[in-house]
Amino acid sequence: MAAQELTNPTDKYPKPPYNKQSQPWPGLASKMDPPPDHGETSYRGSGRLAGRKALITGGDSGMGRAAAIAFAREGADVAINYFPTEEPDAQQVIALIRAEQRTGLAIPGDLRDEKFCQELVRRAVEGLGGLDIVVSNAGRQQARDSILDLTTEDFDATMKTNIYAPFWIIKAALPHLKPGSVIIGTASEQAYDPSPDLYDYAQTKAATMNYVKSLAKQLGPKGIRVNAVAPGPIWTPLQVSGGASMAKLEKFGSQTPLGRAGQPAELGSIYVQLAAADASYANGQVYGSAGGSGQP
Repeated sequence: MAAQELTNPTDKYPKPPYNKQSQPWPGLASKMDPPPDHGETSYRGSGRLAGRKALITGGDSGMGRAAAIAFAREGADVAINYFPTEEPDAQQVIALIRAEQRTGLAIPGDLRDEKFCQELVRRAVEGLGGLDIVVSNAGRQQARDSILDLTTEDFDATMKTNIYAPFWIIKAALPHLKPGSVIIGTASEQAYDPSPDLYDYAQTKAATMNYVKSLAKQLGPKGIRVNAVAPGPIWTPLQVSGGASMAKLEKFGSQTPLGRAGQPAELGSIYVQLAAADASYANGQVYGSAGGSGQP
């Protein structure tokens, strides 16, 4: 086994200032500058999820894309959901999954619709021949300087995407999940240290942390584990499509001890660890990845 060279995490990826840029919501990773790293060329699998069947929401970009790539390279078949306008990014992910000789399913649709969430699970189960990993990762984040600028429509859209959709999806998936299956949510450092301009988004991430802990207690006796990943500032389309102001975007991640934004590729292995059978005692846990700031 060849020795691996040590890599300094402070200069492993681009540091701020980042270029000013904006995209219409929900944004495309393929149009970001610099482009995010999801592990496309770096992740190496070792069969840890061989034969598993996963559904990942928001699997076209960000942490969802990193998880999809990692899962496929660990031997899993993967279905990804994404908003229809994100089709170009999604097709890149499907190609990467299929390059590993795994089944890759693309299921576009709006998670704010309960009937679609039910249909999503049905199509994933049919297309994969079962389901034993559910990753609720898709999120909506729109920065507003004041609560007075936040409309009821905006608030409702964030709640439905970040909180209602996981409820609908998990409820539909549960009858298909056997003992040994896993559910993974995506929380955030915003659950512990909310930013003033993310009033609605931060609430949903605190709720995510709590539904994970509640469901872990409810489903643990059935042999189904429930955990979450809590990222800090990660370079994804959320930031360039309204999730951060231009001033915040330029110095995104500079406040962390590592002095930069994280990359989705740096979280892929965490999703794998939570999904793998050898993490069988990890239940109700929230795994942080925030560059040294934030909790847990």
